[in-house]
Amino acid sequence: MARALIVGCGCRGQSLARELAADGIAVRGTTRRAEATAAIEAAGAEAAVADPERLATLVPQLAGVTVVCWLLRSSDDPSLHGERLEAMLEHIVDTPVRGFVYEGTAGADLVRVAGERWRMPVRVVSEPPEAHERWLAAMREAVAGVLA
Repeated sequence: MARALIVGCGCRGQSLARELAADGIAVRGTTRRAEATAAIEAAGAEAAVADPERLATLVPQLAGVTVVCWLLRSSDDPSLHGERLEAMLEHIVDTPVRGFVYEGTAGADLVRVAGERWRMPVRVVSEPPEAHERWLAAMREAVAGVLA
């Protein structure tokens, strides 16, 4: 069974977790706040406390993961779409992770370059989160695409 790691499993991530679980994909979702884990679990995902600004907290969450979904579009921290994103992409090359889905535009070029460099399936979803149904459909399609 495929397993997705949703980095940034807030409201949109929880919505995606429900859909992926319905598609038969096991989901692990991260949050920075321990008090948010119950909401992630209620969405059908395994909750994990991890901070994308500290990749050492994310690395243990990669165990058994097939695809990583980087849902940090709403973050105003540029490093999460730059150096932290790049470091995560470099790290997963040496893991069983088979693909990467990025939400947004700020780090899209980094993701595409990493996909080419390491011959890793990647997808970039640029649908605006405000168009929730289109965004959700695009995310599901992106996950399916990297798993195909």
